[in-house]
Amino acid sequence: MRWIVVGVALLIGLPALMALVGSLLPRDHVAGASIVVRQSPESVWAVVRDIGAMPQWWPELRSSERATGPAGWEHWKQESRNGAMTIGIEAEDAPRRLVTRIESPPGAPFGGAWTYELSPDALGTRVTVTERGWIANPLFRFLSRFVFGYYRTQESYLRALGRRLGETVEPVRTAGGS
Repeated sequence: MRWIVVGVALLIGLPALMALVGSLLPRDHVAGASIVVRQSPESVWAVVRDIGAMPQWWPELRSSERATGPAGWEHWKQESRNGAMTIGIEAEDAPRRLVTRIESPPGAPFGGAWTYELSPDALGTRVTVTERGWIANPLFRFLSRFVFGYYRTQESYLRALGRRLGETVEPVRTAGGS
């Protein structure tokens, strides 16, 4: 009987403790990572900007299709292993900077933007991806901070981008998060 009580206490207490800690964490976060590839900014830009082709080289993305949305933005509906979302192109300065934003409906569990920056480097091009995001649910905030990490998706993207460009890269963290 005592083991049942301990088991129930853990099943209730652990998520409650995680949610409590999560509620103490900031809702917003900034996390970035960068790589350097031996390619020109223009050739890297062509790959980064071809959002429809991303599922062909980034295993985390199952599909990416042009979508309709409010006028003024280019929209893409993407399906990943974590579900579907629509992103919009918020800003573009080829071949230097691209900003995409998740179109989060009211009550969404998370949202934010990715800024892709390409800059000339002595070896070729430095590619930096910075996420400025938010997580509404305190339990998910805890999991994102301590289990999954804020950098996981950007690092996965940058490794896949390196492979797509024929290079082996290891992202370097550049901002916030953990």
